[in-house]
Amino acid sequence: MNSRSASVPPFPAGYRASGLLLHVTSLPSPYGIGDMGPAALAWIDRLAGAGQRWWQSLPLGPTGSGNSPYDPLSSFAGNSLLISPDWLIEDGLVRASDFQLFSRSEGAIDYNAVIPFKHKILKTAWSNFKAGVRPDLQAAYKQFRNEQPHWLEDYALFRALKVKFGGAYYLEWPVELAERRPVALEQAKRELADEMGQVCFGQFLVFRQGERLKAYAHLKGVGLVGDVPFYVSSGSSDVWANPEIFLLDEHRRPRFVGGVPPDYFSAQGQLWGNPVYNWDALRGSGYRWCISRLRSLLAHVDRDSLGSFPGLRGGLARARGRSDG
Repeated sequence: MNSRSASVPPFPAGYRASGLLLHVTSLPSPYGIGDMGPAALAWIDRLAGAGQRWWQSLPLGPTGSGNSPYDPLSSFAGNSLLISPDWLIEDGLVRASDFQLFSRSEGAIDYNAVIPFKHKILKTAWSNFKAGVRPDLQAAYKQFRNEQPHWLEDYALFRALKVKFGGAYYLEWPVELAERRPVALEQAKRELADEMGQVCFGQFLVFRQGERLKAYAHLKGVGLVGDVPFYVSSGSSDVWANPEIFLLDEHRRPRFVGGVPPDYFSAQGQLWGNPVYNWDALRGSGYRWCISRLRSLLAHVDRDSLGSFPGLRGGLARARGRSDG
């Protein structure tokens, strides 16, 4: 990136640097998918040794059935598949003998095998943690849950319910759960308390390991550039938990969806299926959800893909009736 003589926040005048884009899942790993552990540290070492200042990744949220990083199940959660088993072993939460190394195909990730494999490791770590392993982490785990009230419990219940109903789209759940009726939600929380705890613990580990990775990158003089999808998935916990901030019909389906008009690459244009925001509702709340979303991303990275969230900033500016986006 080169700002020439002009100062482009957050970079000073004349700033010049380069970096590389690589999604964490593309790192080499004996566990079937790249993660935030030793291979990520080695990649940072390689970047620093080559004089690179930035590592840019695609979005790191939990993906749905299509496994696209731009179609996450949550705008706040991290992808638990990126948890490093090596660091779980180092933390004493699992043992190497608890699982066998994974054999992956060259050049491809077998998600049908990786997902249950990683979930088994996380389940083992959660069981050990509940049994008293690493009691020194109990306070940090409770603090993490207390600091994320705006999304974590809803996300944990959402994921637990998706498992209970075989991965079905939430509008296919019983109507009292799809519409978040309080009595049904409280009953589900009681029935799925352990499953929700495991989801929350997984997010605690994602954030804990992410902080370690970020600190190491800074030590080596490497900054992390993230990415936030402008729209969210219609089947995400965001839409389920916050229907008022999206333009939905009486059946909670999108009234309008995001996309692009016809252009050189797509003569018919594209419709992505992502619900459009209710900007009046967002403005009325002081854009609280949007601000929380960006803060969540910055827990893992230093900048978004252009340093100042231009897409979302532009949307906020348009919603305010301004043209400075």
